[in-house]
Amino acid sequence: MKILILCTGNSCRSQMAHGFLQSFDPGLTVCSAGTEASGKLNHKAVEVMKEAGIDISHHTSDPVSMYLGEEWDYVITVCGGANENCPVFSGKVKNRLHMGFDDPSHATGTPEFIQSEYYRVRDEIKKAFFKFYEENLKI
Repeated sequence: MKILILCTGNSCRSQMAHGFLQSFDPGLTVCSAGTEASGKLNHKAVEVMKEAGIDISHHTSDPVSMYLGEEWDYVITVCGGANENCPVFSGKVKNRLHMGFDDPSHATGTPEFIQSEYYRVRDEIKKAFFKFYEENLKI
């Protein structure tokens, strides 16, 4: 089973979803990419995932163009921008889904509030992707 998770920058939400989905089943082929990949991971995303027991520090922020020629069982967008700008995979995608999440990197306020937004979004991603895994991928 091959799953591609797309976001705009491929630095935060898609990386979290990638990490969680891979942790649910190491036998899955999970990749993540960005429609405008930033080329680096969001350090707060790496931090909150590590606190959840998942190390995504070795992930890379890749452009979606790297994956256009491949076939996918699922392509899942996790932000509105990627959903609107998702390239056409010319029939090489069996299932296309959108699961939108707020971008914690856009949070403003106290450091405590910003940190709480990363936790909230991380936990929402974990819950949504576990439900997706249970209902669609688990054998």
